[in-house]
Amino acid sequence: MSDSEKEGRFVVTHAESDSAVLKDVDDGQVHTLGSNPGVEEGDVLSATLAPDPPLEVTWQVVEVETRRTVRIERSEEPPTTQERDIAAGQDVGDLTREERAGKGEIHVLTVPPEETEDAVSDVLDDEATVVRAARMDEVNRVEVRARDGVVSVRYLP
Repeated sequence: MSDSEKEGRFVVTHAESDSAVLKDVDDGQVHTLGSNPGVEEGDVLSATLAPDPPLEVTWQVVEVETRRTVRIERSEEPPTTQERDIAAGQDVGDLTREERAGKGEIHVLTVPPEETEDAVSDVLDDEATVVRAARMDEVNRVEVRARDGVVSVRYLP
């Protein structure tokens, strides 16, 4: 690897046929690719990037170690009993993170009941949801459940 190359984990935040934008999930730096090597929005890459010569304004993918897609979906299932119990023990506006049995995490947010659907929309549309999933090895799916002031975000393999 040369001094100008960068290794890391990246989320594809935008993709067109002739370019793409990648965000480093660890430092937040954004890299515009001068061409699209076949990536799609939502892909998570463990890769090496290098600046495109001669101006080094855009980047290119030198090597892809791993590639996965993170799906984000709304579930019609209600939050589990454990998630509802967590929410009952915290104030409105609080967030609790719990490790899942197995792999992944569960995040439980307590919101005013009348704002539940807005909170779900925010989670589904927030780039940070995919970035968090990208930081977790083997997480390929994010499931959002909600009912009456409780929103659970389940990061799943």
